[in-house]
Formats: sequence, structure tokens, C-alpha cells
Amino acid sequence: MQNYRPYAGVTPVVKTLLIINVVMWVLAIVSAKQFNIDLDRIFGLHLPQSPDWGIWQYVTHMFMHASVSSYGRIEFTHIFFNMFALYMFGRILESVWGSKRFLIFYLVCGIGAGVLNSVVGWFEVRGLYEQYHNFVESPDPYILSEFAKKQLGAPAAWVWNVIDGWINNPTSAEYIEAGKQIFNRIIDLKVNVTMVGASGAIFGLLVAFGMLFPNTELYIMFVPIPIKAKYFVIGYGVLELFLGMNNAAGDNVAHFAHLSGMLFGFLLVKWWNKHRKSFY
Repeated sequence: MQNYRPYAGVTPVVKTLLIINVVMWVLAIVSAKQFNIDLDRIFGLHLPQSPDWGIWQYVTHMFMHASVSSYGRIEFTHIFFNMFALYMFGRILESVWGSKRFLIFYLVCGIGAGVLNSVVGWFEVRGLYEQYHNFVESPDPYILSEFAKKQLGAPAAWVWNVIDGWINNPTSAEYIEAGKQIFNRIIDLKVNVTMVGASGAIFGLLVAFGMLFPNTELYIMFVPIPIKAKYFVIGYGVLELFLGMNNAAGDNVAHFAHLSGMLFGFLLVKWWNKHRKSFY
């Protein structure tokens, strides 16, 4: 542990990553507001079923963060908390491992999280298409109602207007066709969702910190007592698993990407620890 400098300033790779992320965040805001160009659509990660999917997105999505909301409001919290965690944990891990190994770890966790999230998303979308085909064979307004509530949480008024009209006119060919279009449109929303952010890599860093410094006490916002790193990591992982399995409507957080980053982080630390006599 000769290179461990827990109170050192910002380490080289962490500094570079911070700069790249902030620059890309600013560029995304300027592009959206001044030129009406959506950089998230180009560099954010899409599911393989989406026409906007590109292989480069498994790398570039890590450097993009929520920038401008659908209401035109600048988003700040996403990048702030990710970069704060990168600064807090990343500089310590880079001091322990060195810059090259830290960068490898960061990229493996981030890319791995994106790949596994695509796998999970692919199966989810495949299931949605199966539901759609079953719906087309036996269209029913009540099935559409449950599907819309599960996937959207609070569908727009026009969706409810179609469903209500269909219930009152169950044999109407017009409402049946409109129902099919709504079902398919909801699936399209799921297919074309964009994943941005360094969270997969950040959760990998969190796991690594918990494994290397399990008894270090962390002070978490809104929690009045310190929590040991190992318990914090385990608790966070359980929470992400619960939220991912629950798949609540309107939840736009890629929980399985977080879990995937944690998984890759855990496996890589174990691998390095097993195949090197001097891990630090």
C-alpha cells in the first residue's frame, strides 16, 4: 500500500474523467438549446432493437448525463452525484491501483454494465412484443388499460379517452385499431429509451471501495449515523435488486445497469486479488 494517499488531491485519470463528463454535459445542453441537436440520442445507449442503437454507445454512454428535461429544464443532480462519487471513491482507488489499472477497472465496469443492461432489456422487449401479438389476436380494452398502467404509471388523458371509448363501444373497429396503435406505441417508448450516465462504472467503484476498505465508516446524506462501507454496499445492492425486479411504472433508472456495474467490479477485484501476490 505504498502508493495509497487517501487525502491526495484529484488523481490524473479521475481529473480527466471529471473534465470529459462535464464538457459533454455542457455540450449536450448547448446542442439541445441552441441547435436542437439531441446528443443523448447519438451517444446515449439504446437497446439493440432500437434504430438508434450503435456499438460505440457502450463506451460513449458513460460520458453522457441527463442534461435537458422534456420541459426544457437543465438537469444537474444526475451528473453532480455521479461526479461527486467519482471524486470521493475514484481518487482513493486510483491512488491504490495506479492510473492504468484504475482506468481499466472503470471502463470494464461501465461497458459491462451497458452490455448486461442491453441483454436484460432485449428480453424485456421481447416479452412485450409477445404480449402485443397476443393482444392483436384478442384485443380487449381492459388488457390495454392494465398494460398502460403497468408500463406508464400515469398515461396521458388521450390514452384513457380511447380506452373509455372502447369500453363503451367494445365492437368498434375504430377503437380496436386505436387500441393496437397505443399498445404498439407504448412498446416503442420502451424500445427507444436512452441510457446515459457513468452509474455503472460508479457502482463498480463503490463495490471495489467496499471490498478494499470494508470497515471504513461512511457518512451518508440524511443518515444520522456512520455506516461501514461493506454494509452500505450490500444494502445498496439489495435495494437496486428490489427496484429492478419491481420494475415500477415511471421508474426511468437503469437498476440492472447499476447491478451489472457492481457485478463486474466484484468479479474484477476478486480476479486481481487471486492472480497477484501483491494486490495493492
